[in-house]
Amino acid sequence: AQKDRHGYPRPMLERDEWFNLNGTWEFAIDAQGLHKSPDEVTFDRRILVPFSPETRMSGVHETGFFRVVWYRREIQTPDLSDDRRLVLHFGAVDLAATVGVNGRLATRHEGGYTPFRTDITDLLTGTGKDIIVLRAEDDPLDLSKPRGKQDWQLEPHSIWYPRTTGIWQTVWMERVSATHLRYVRWTPVVERWEIGFETRLEGRHRDDLRMHVRLEAHDKVLADDIYSVTADEVHRKIALSDPGIDDSRNELLW
Repeated sequence: AQKDRHGYPRPMLERDEWFNLNGTWEFAIDAQGLHKSPDEVTFDRRILVPFSPETRMSGVHETGFFRVVWYRREIQTPDLSDDRRLVLHFGAVDLAATVGVNGRLATRHEGGYTPFRTDITDLLTGTGKDIIVLRAEDDPLDLSKPRGKQDWQLEPHSIWYPRTTGIWQTVWMERVSATHLRYVRWTPVVERWEIGFETRLEGRHRDDLRMHVRLEAHDKVLADDIYSVTADEVHRKIALSDPGIDDSRNELLW
């Protein structure tokens, strides 16, 4: 695996040890959705991820009706000593995705516009080479499912656009510690000069965890606090000082 040359796909929680899986994958179209196992599939095409198979950039440019597409790729997995974990991310897959690693189920996800992730550490072979398979199902004729402006007719008409199937956002991995943050959320409360802080921890539970939160703006330290972590989720309200007025310039300081 190689790091992305074009920028980290999740800038709000950036980590150094991540690997981009965009690029060429093996690919197959299962027009009627008949196959339930990758062993039944003939991967007779190549596709450039993250472009959907309907696009020219994907190298497939197949604009007909099909319910299911399959993706397969061999990955080189990084060293996971010191109890590190390997998390696999999909930016978006339209619509229902089933992900397997080395023939075993990793995760299922439904929602063509939302990212999802799965810890694949326990599914790896330990050889440094592993196989990811993704099955994406999206019935183009089912008008009850969320579709945005994707057309249900063979040729786009009026305000409708061509369909999108399968992977259409970045695929990537990251190596994390045995105990790590899943997400961080900030909620400003302007009327009380507060910022709400929320995070969720994953992985090994420890009794001695501390959370260090430091906020800075324009080289000014707004808060520098350490919290005891007593559960998997941490919720705190961080009080800020009133920025005040600089009378000499008659403008807000911030």
